[in-house]
Amino acid sequence: MADRTRIVGGAFQALCILACTLIVLMLAVILGNILIHGLGTVTPSFLTKAPESGMTGGGIFPAIFGTFALVVLMTIAVIPLGVATAIYMHEYAPKRSRLVHVVRLAIQNLAGVPAIVFGLFGLGFFIEFIGRGMDRVLYGGELVYGQPAIVWAALTLALLTMPTVVVATEEALRAIPQGYREVAYSLGATRWQMIRRVVLPQAVGGILTGGILAVSRGAGEVAPVMFTGAAYFLPELPTRLNSQFMELGYHVYVMTTQSPDVEATKPILYATVLVLLALTFLLNFSAIMIRAQVRKRMRHGR
Repeated sequence: MADRTRIVGGAFQALCILACTLIVLMLAVILGNILIHGLGTVTPSFLTKAPESGMTGGGIFPAIFGTFALVVLMTIAVIPLGVATAIYMHEYAPKRSRLVHVVRLAIQNLAGVPAIVFGLFGLGFFIEFIGRGMDRVLYGGELVYGQPAIVWAALTLALLTMPTVVVATEEALRAIPQGYREVAYSLGATRWQMIRRVVLPQAVGGILTGGILAVSRGAGEVAPVMFTGAAYFLPELPTRLNSQFMELGYHVYVMTTQSPDVEATKPILYATVLVLLALTFLLNFSAIMIRAQVRKRMRHGR
């Protein structure tokens, strides 16, 4: 019996190792293909110049800037709202509250909605309803915010990544021992003081992890931004919240599907994908470093 158990365990371990190896090999093949075809095109001028008409020359700096600005605005929108939602559900709402049950169910359903549906929602709600409403009230009907813009694209991506932040934050709050809260109450702390001085510092690592996951997903999404703000060809940088912008993922989509000469744009296409991956890794690395610094300060009590 012991030999049979050992054989089954060894076979299962071998299958797991094989699966991991296949995943690593597939990732290596994909990254290697992108590096081989795109690295030669990534030059300083390619990274700092605007694209030329026809998309067969120039650079991609407006797309890099637009992607970075979009992710920053999305993060500013999704982190406070997602963290506040998780805090209310776990720390304030009654444990058997029907409202919390409905909110959790909504978040679970939201996580399974296709990205293109978020794009259509952003177009109908943020642009047609909110933006056009602002134009009627504030600008006398002039078209200012009732059009695709970077602010609406960022808010749409914030809704898309909201479940990731809420779930990660709530898991971080759930991992904190209940005794910490009871000790804070015994010392006379109010609920808000307990959350601010005891719970949130202990959960900051999990909260930032949720932010990292949100950045990873939001930086590569195309469907939501193509309805709410991304432009096909726009050499100018977005300088206002109601400006349209170029985005790396949408740039790749346009060159793949709309280019009249695919062979001529293929080096630019591979190079753009490489830059998109590098920018995503850079944003993730920055968030990881911030999380490490916060955890280090927490361990030293500062």
